[in-house]
Amino acid sequence: MAKAGKGSGKGRSLWWRVHSWAGLKLAVFMTFVLATGTLAVFAHEIDWLVTPAMRAAPQDGPKASWGQLAAAAAQAAPRGRLQTLYAPIDPWFTAEAWVDMGSRAPLRVYVDPWSGRVTGTHGWANVHRFLRQAHRHLMLPTRVGIPIVCSLALLLLTSLITGIVTYKKWWRGFFRMPRGGDARKLSGDLHRLGGLWSLWFVALISLTGLWYLVETLGGNASVPKVANVDVTAPLPTGAQLDRLIAAAQRARPSLDIREIRFTEKNGVVLLGQDEAWLVRDRANAVAMDPADGRMLTSLDGRGLDMHQRISEMADPLHFGTFGGLATKAIWFLFGVILTGMSVTGVIIYAKRLEKAEKQMRGPARIAWSGMGAWAYVGTALVILALVLTPGAIGGAS
Repeated sequence: MAKAGKGSGKGRSLWWRVHSWAGLKLAVFMTFVLATGTLAVFAHEIDWLVTPAMRAAPQDGPKASWGQLAAAAAQAAPRGRLQTLYAPIDPWFTAEAWVDMGSRAPLRVYVDPWSGRVTGTHGWANVHRFLRQAHRHLMLPTRVGIPIVCSLALLLLTSLITGIVTYKKWWRGFFRMPRGGDARKLSGDLHRLGGLWSLWFVALISLTGLWYLVETLGGNASVPKVANVDVTAPLPTGAQLDRLIAAAQRARPSLDIREIRFTEKNGVVLLGQDEAWLVRDRANAVAMDPADGRMLTSLDGRGLDMHQRISEMADPLHFGTFGGLATKAIWFLFGVILTGMSVTGVIIYAKRLEKAEKQMRGPARIAWSGMGAWAYVGTALVILALVLTPGAIGGAS
């Protein structure tokens, strides 16, 4: 029994070393990715706060039609070409149109969903664009940046497994209150408590992150396609668009249209949510020929194969957007906890080493030296993302 206990202790020590390595070496980079991902959950809401043109006052009267919204957006930028029209995210948001002005990025046009009046325009760069691109691929080309970011999912999964192994009788700790006294005890207790309550969240973010890694390395599922058509008629707005949408909804009455794409090769494509659960809007689509009102393609999320289903549900699960504000708030809260665990893990390491070796360098210097060369790698990636930001999210002219 004594030997078994000793061996078990050595095993736990090995697991703890792996846990410490996974959480410490790339802590700077990990914290940046976790923080930007957490903020990205409410990126649209942050833009709403800083961009008055995005705000709408909910009313009891009827809303403007899709055709009226499209006509207002097209009229606001007569030299451009209407690309996409999005429904308001929530009742207090305006509708948003993207207009191709012939530059590298489209112009954003905001339209009040009740009056159909344009409330303002904005360039391409905004908070959502920064957080999305920084979190997803560090402003680097996607074929380079996505694998770098998604490789952190391996570290998260390693931390999850080793954390459970090293925390003896962890199931008893869900309601164990953090102790005071010193920073080491407090940070350790907070780290363990946050880890226990966020086990499901860490697993979810790790698995979806690994899926993104698989996709970018060649394992991506085929995207549901709509039929090609030579669009000779002008892309419709106003009453013409409303007639086209009415015809589409007669064929697909359950389709909740959230986005309209005005394409040159696929006609007018209506995307949104239908009866399939946990899929992106693009999984449900109706493509219409603007020349004769004929339906070209009808895509239903229920018809996806298993590979496509996993691909389409990854985004709603990763960002928690499938349940509106309620699920976004939950995802944001646990994102804060997960980001905080990255910080408290570094504090635990530094305080433990400071006490064990009675060093006078201070926790910050101890933690930095413990990261070794990885500290410079992680910091360089963060700085690189910030330096590349102006060019990567430059607005439309």
